[in-house]
Amino acid sequence: MSERTEIGGQGETQPRTSGSQRLIIDSIDTYYGDSHVLFDVSLSVGDGEIVALVGRNGAGKTTTLRSIMGLTPAQSGRIEKDGEPIDGLDPHQIRKRGISWIPEERRVFGGLTVEENLRLAAHSADTDQRESIEEVYKRFTRLDERRTQKAGTMSGGEQQMLAIARALLGPETDLLLLDEPSEGLAPQIVEDVEAIIRELNEEGVTILLVEQNAEMALGLADRAYVLETGKVVHESSADELLADRAAMEQYLGVQ
Repeated sequence: MSERTEIGGQGETQPRTSGSQRLIIDSIDTYYGDSHVLFDVSLSVGDGEIVALVGRNGAGKTTTLRSIMGLTPAQSGRIEKDGEPIDGLDPHQIRKRGISWIPEERRVFGGLTVEENLRLAAHSADTDQRESIEEVYKRFTRLDERRTQKAGTMSGGEQQMLAIARALLGPETDLLLLDEPSEGLAPQIVEDVEAIIRELNEEGVTILLVEQNAEMALGLADRAYVLETGKVVHESSADELLADRAAMEQYLGVQ
């Protein structure tokens, strides 16, 4: 397990990182009503990295993403994007800072066609888009083939591709938050989604990946954090965690 650097002399911790930081989360506490869900969570994502946030169900992974997006605001601590504070901003303002969140449910408009979903995303962008609709179709040829199909009738993998495509059409994205992108997908489609994640990262998109499939996530990531009951209990390179079978079993139930 990597050490967590002590700061302030009060037992507080912060991640040890180097280089330009796209995202910094420093000692946040988040609640759902009276329920304390995240406890002094700190992590960082460097510019150009893929960072995996893994843990068992109910560990607080999705809540961490919701805190970043301002949907479930942290009650203490700070969150910065490119050195500027974003905690306290509303989700629309955070989205305009270049952060896109693709939730586990994907939330495509099932009653609209693929084309209508994409045009709606493009229309909502009041800043520069990362890609045009035609560029998205070149990247996602399967969506090109289904332009007139209702999104709600597509497979889970196709809906995941549509969700990612919509994120690229909104305000220019340089930080992508992915929540369980492989959930419910066939193995071949998971490989397709993995390839898309790698491609986006190679093109300069920084990614924070929440994923129940720990081996898939760690195979993609540069670094990893493990959450357990709302606390960061492990941080290391992804390769180190993947190779540490005792830690994989202890924290993630992977034998």
